[in-house]
Amino acid sequence: MKSKPHVLVTNDDSIESAFLHQLVHALHQDFKVSVAAPATEQSWIGRAVSRHSEIKVKRDHRFFADDVEAWSVGGTPTDCVNIALGNLLPELPDIVVSGINVGFNTTETLILSSGTVAGAIEGALWDLPAIAFSQCVPREIFLEVSGNHGKTTGKFAGTLAASAKHAASIAVDTLENPPKAGCVLNVNFPPQADENSKIAETFPAKITLGSLYREKRPGVFKFEYSDGVIVETDENSDRTALERGLISRSLLDFSKMGKRP
Repeated sequence: MKSKPHVLVTNDDSIESAFLHQLVHALHQDFKVSVAAPATEQSWIGRAVSRHSEIKVKRDHRFFADDVEAWSVGGTPTDCVNIALGNLLPELPDIVVSGINVGFNTTETLILSSGTVAGAIEGALWDLPAIAFSQCVPREIFLEVSGNHGKTTGKFAGTLAASAKHAASIAVDTLENPPKAGCVLNVNFPPQADENSKIAETFPAKITLGSLYREKRPGVFKFEYSDGVIVETDENSDRTALERGLISRSLLDFSKMGKRP
């Protein structure tokens, strides 16, 4: 019997995220699964590397099937993938996936700030197929879902389950038809995803965010999220695809960085 391909899974919402658990459960049917995820939430941290601190790593099987290898990592998503690929796994996996993130990771600005996308980028830098998965969450329930480690009920629970199934299918397809080395697929699921949701090939929309900080008192500023303003509208952008109820799939190409044209 042919052995299953091996996938390494990470995220930036922490190993306790139900969105991560849904993804692992969906992948488990077609893949041998290993998990290396942050011990605590690492959202908006981008491609940070914990250069000046020791990183504690421990096995953590609380949320997964017995045959899923899982580690809780006291660092960033980039740390998680780098440590797993370089130290924890006896051999490199076939593919690296990151997510499912609680909230979308669309537009250039958010992609560059995303710990979820950074985890996938680290896999791509090891010349492995790599995908970042994110789920658009309706604004009216976002704080409740994010504050409850991604646990959700009702209609949106069905959306998340459908998105996880799509993610597993996309992972299988990506392994069979991988992009060139050094590329990352950035996939965003719409807030009403179902089994019939279609995929649109997109590119990151351009937005201006302005200040992300508000002065709380003289000399003290606190982060405050902004949706930003779309610089130009395009039916093929990732943000527009989500508004149309489509799954957005953008190819982020890092393969030619540092190469002469």
